[in-house]
Amino acid sequence: MDSRIWESVDHLVAWLDEHSTQSPQEERLLRLLKLSEEIGEVGAAVIGATGQNPRKGVTHTWEDVQHELCDVVFSALVALRTLTPDAARVFTERLAYVEQRSAASRDTSGREAAEPARTAVQAAQVDQKDQAATAPEAR
Repeated sequence: MDSRIWESVDHLVAWLDEHSTQSPQEERLLRLLKLSEEIGEVGAAVIGATGQNPRKGVTHTWEDVQHELCDVVFSALVALRTLTPDAARVFTERLAYVEQRSAASRDTSGREAAEPARTAVQAAQVDQKDQAATAPEAR
């Protein structure tokens, strides 16, 4: 994942921490619950984009749905970063696992199954090296 995304997530978490009036434990739970709120907004946007509510008709666009899905992703990354300072590594390892699992289900021989996982891990390692090289303390 692009290191700029994790930098943005770190800034969001720091900003939220700075303005929080909750205990760290409550804040963690609220950030996890935020995911449910955002998923609900995706559902509302889909209902609005399809005009499923006859009283309201079409109230959203599919672009609105896309934006709401991005909000879910942002909230998930913030929640993950709130749970662990090593969110980028956790995410990368999980992505590699999912890639390997999905490739294995398509390729029973297993030869090609390991390749996507290696690619994700290698990309993360390169990204982490780039981050380390540009970190303020490295300058």
